Amino acid sequence: MNEQFSTPALSCAIREETGAPAFPALEGRHPCFSTTAEGHNAAARLHLPVAPTCNIACAFCRRDFNRSEKRPGVAARLLSPDEAVNIVERALALLPNLAVVGIAGPGDPLATPHALETFARVHERWPHLVLCLSTNGLALPQHVDALAAAGVETMTVTVNAVDPELQAQITPKIAWQRKRVDGIAAAERLIAQQLEGIEKAAKLGLTIKINTVLIPGVNNHHIGEVAARVAALGAHLINIIPLIPQHNLAHLKEPGMIERQRARAEAAKHMRVFTHCQRCRADACGIPGVSDYTNELYGDGLKVEPTFSHG
Repeated sequence: MNEQFSTPALSCAIREETGAPAFPALEGRHPCFSTTAEGHNAAARLHLPVAPTCNIACAFCRRDFNRSEKRPGVAARLLSPDEAVNIVERALALLPNLAVVGIAGPGDPLATPHALETFARVHERWPHLVLCLSTNGLALPQHVDALAAAGVETMTVTVNAVDPELQAQITPKIAWQRKRVDGIAAAERLIAQQLEGIEKAAKLGLTIKINTVLIPGVNNHHIGEVAARVAALGAHLINIIPLIPQHNLAHLKEPGMIERQRARAEAAKHMRVFTHCQRCRADACGIPGVSDYTNELYGDGLKVEPTFSHG
């Protein structure tokens, strides 16, 4: 037997994606909340890269515009809300099974008004589409009511630590109320906003997934505590994402299979664990891990716009 399946706890984490659907209303409609293989493969999703800036600076984050890298924070170009609506129309023609429109970057969707405007316009025109947001959570409490009003049903909040000492290593600075905040003060503010936003979103009935970047030597021993805190506030699902060594954490190694499964097992003590993440681009189109129509959707000579800020 392989080492990663050698204990009941580790096996439990793996089995989270089998059995009856965990989210019946989203099964077959949203790949990230479909917990059966059949449901995951039934519907496509589209990410709209309308978020130009970010309000936090994470040590592992390197955002870029290109057509080759398959990771978060990367897109072929930045879209305006007008362009995003046109892209949705084109994607629906290309993919009749398109069911989800999400905004996940390349910056944070709540750092500017672009995402909210885009969601409202897409929902007005195509109310049958599931709208999904991915955010770092810093601005979530003050925008969660507007997101729900704009039709957003599902949400991913990236929570890498609930201990300010650890969070300060991961996100050493944030932009808060037009000022730069550093270190422990930045970490405390970010964590407080994330937890408040998650609780508010849960009370509004949104289905919430947590993304946690697994960073060896930093938060690998802390995953269970993160899961316990967010589950108590109403989050439904957690995704443990292995670090991509880059930017200020380029010297670290990507966590191996055993380390990933141990982290998942700790999280599984508190909530359901998502195990088929494909680390999608901010302009991804198709079924994660199955089909990719990004090049077809953007293969029209569009140029990278020099308007992106690294926040």
